[in-house]
Amino acid sequence: MTKLRLTLHLAFYAFLAISSIACTSKEEAISPPNIIVFLVDDMGLMDTSVPFLTDEEGKPVSYDLNNYYSTPNMELLARQGIRFSNFYAHSVCSPSRTSILTGQNSARHGVTNWIRSEENNRTEFGPDDWNWTGLSKNSVTLPKLLQEKGYKTIHVGKAHFGPFASEGENPLNLGFDVNIAGSSIGQPGSYLGTESFGLTGGNKARAVPGLEKYHGQDIFLTEALTLEANAAIAQAKEEGKPFFLNMAHYAVHAPFYSDPRFAEKYKDSGMPEKAQAYATLIEGIDKSLGDIIQHVKELGIGENTLILFLGDNGSDAPLPIVNDYSSSTPLKGKKGNHWEGGMRVPFIAAWISPDSTSPNQLNLPIAQNAIQTQLGTILDIFPTLASLVDFATPEKHTLDGSSLHTQLNSKENTSREELFLNHFPHGNHRSNYFTSLVRSDWKVIYHYPIDGKPGYELFNLKTDPFEMENLAESNPAQLKIMMEVMLSEMSDKKAQYPEKDGKSLELIIPN
Repeated sequence: MTKLRLTLHLAFYAFLAISSIACTSKEEAISPPNIIVFLVDDMGLMDTSVPFLTDEEGKPVSYDLNNYYSTPNMELLARQGIRFSNFYAHSVCSPSRTSILTGQNSARHGVTNWIRSEENNRTEFGPDDWNWTGLSKNSVTLPKLLQEKGYKTIHVGKAHFGPFASEGENPLNLGFDVNIAGSSIGQPGSYLGTESFGLTGGNKARAVPGLEKYHGQDIFLTEALTLEANAAIAQAKEEGKPFFLNMAHYAVHAPFYSDPRFAEKYKDSGMPEKAQAYATLIEGIDKSLGDIIQHVKELGIGENTLILFLGDNGSDAPLPIVNDYSSSTPLKGKKGNHWEGGMRVPFIAAWISPDSTSPNQLNLPIAQNAIQTQLGTILDIFPTLASLVDFATPEKHTLDGSSLHTQLNSKENTSREELFLNHFPHGNHRSNYFTSLVRSDWKVIYHYPIDGKPGYELFNLKTDPFEMENLAESNPAQLKIMMEVMLSEMSDKKAQYPEKDGKSLELIIPN
């Protein structure tokens, strides 16, 4: 009898052990993925040694600027993931940042200009009711929905979601559990710890908050933010929570401080001093990327961590503008412009440690060393993550993007609408009072009639990717088609128009 009881006890404990292992395995299999959105301020498509532009066969093509910059960690990320050659953002920062958090086009969420911290940045003929106060506690945001799924949500760096004294000024009001150095400001007062990041040197009105422990130290802002991000990742792992990290560097936004860690490499480049400084900022960002990736690997969570690397608008590198070509060459224009150089940004998606057996990687397979030539936009990030994490968007919250699930696996999504509307009904920038629309191979730009008649530009991006020949006069039929699509998009999003003499300057479609 004793022998039988012993056998039963052993069998019972064996059953418990097996059940425990099975439950653990099941938990590991369904463990939510960690997510890093690595957002670089003012980084354009050409500000890297990774070639994003392609030839007609989809093969990468390097240009002079690719050979000037050094971004080895971006190169590594591109090899283990997929890069997009036609990825669009809005032409200035606050609209793009708000779109990433909401999944909505700026014409819909209403943040159509960059947010000035102290006052309404409407500009002279801008719409009176544009959303200059930005996001609020009531806004539907990506971090809020991830919070509801048990994520620890972390913001590090530039926020720029609302002016001073608004709810949007503080990322903690928008669904983030942790806010490190984020506030209303859109640029750093200083990149130097010895200047307390603007508090004791540089521009005090734009002093970066929340990094007091680095004040007086010989440390660059990019490095300090990276250290803080890595500490927050480690804390999330210790708490046993999946994390969402909005890694939003202040770099490479002006002022163009030289990062002394990389200055030596560029001193004999023959480039202007500010352009050399900009290159050091780019390389500092690249080091941050590499440091965070390495940290995640050391924590043993690389197989379960997705990283999305991108810029928020076209390049603002301090290079001369010659015939409208500059820091985005061969693309036309740069930050704030209505041409491609103002809106095309780098985008790379990858799992930090690729593993084809990982459950989450099976759920979202990402091709390696691949280039996706089909259009993608910042509006696609929200629905992509919603699909991956399986959270529901409130019924009344309209999303304007498409899930990138198919495209990330280097396939064409034949069901998506290849369209991007960029609406800028404001002035005081490189391009003023315009709306542009990309639809498949065609692009139209409408210039509002602030002075005189409306202006039109029409380009076939397939045959003329660098926008050298305006077809508005020679192809009136296609111009009318594109303008009608633009009108439909503007109406759908309830877009606000520039105003003059008390009247709304709505679109004028040519006959």
